[in-house]
Amino acid sequence: MKLVFLLEEKSMKYFLDGILPKILPEKVDFLTIPHEGKSDLKKSLRAKLQGWTEPNVKFVVVQDQDSNDCKRLKQELMELCAETNREVLIRIACHELEAWYFGDLNAVSRAYSKNLVDLKAKKKYRIPDEIVNPKEELQRYLPEHQQIDGARRIAPHMDIANNSSTSFQIFISGIKRLTEA
Repeated sequence: MKLVFLLEEKSMKYFLDGILPKILPEKVDFLTIPHEGKSDLKKSLRAKLQGWTEPNVKFVVVQDQDSNDCKRLKQELMELCAETNREVLIRIACHELEAWYFGDLNAVSRAYSKNLVDLKAKKKYRIPDEIVNPKEELQRYLPEHQQIDGARRIAPHMDIANNSSTSFQIFISGIKRLTEA
C-alpha cells in the first residue's frame, strides 16, 4: 500500500516527511506532494486523483484552516474529490501547522534549544487549535523560526502520542485507520 499526501504547502511536506516514518507500518510507502497554496491544491486536486494510475494507493489531503470555517472547507475538498472514485482522507490543520507545534512544546524546545515549555501554563496556549494565528505566535518566541527549516527541525522531536492539538490527533488517528483498512 502507498499513501499519497496532497498538501497545501512545503512546510507541511517536510514536517510529514519527518513524522510519518514514526507512525506508518513498514509495509506502507508514502509520498508527500506540496502545492503552492490553497488555490493551487484545489485547482489540481481532481486531476491528480483522476490521473493517478499506480494501483493500491490511498490519498490524504491536508490543508490549513486559517480563517475558514473548518466544516465548510472540508466539505469543499470532499466535493472536489467525490467524482474521482478514490479513497481520500481529508484533514484540516486548525488554524495552521504551527498549532500542531504548540501541541508539543517539548519538541519545539528541543528543536531550538530554547525552553518554551512554560508557555503551556498560559491559558492562551493550553488549547493549541484555538490559537488564532499560531505562526505569528511562534515567531514571537522564536524570531529565528523559518517555516521549512522549522518543520525539519521540529518533526524529529515530535511526541506523536502526547501532542495536545486535537486536529493533530485526528490527523494521526485518520492515518492509522487508513493503513489498517
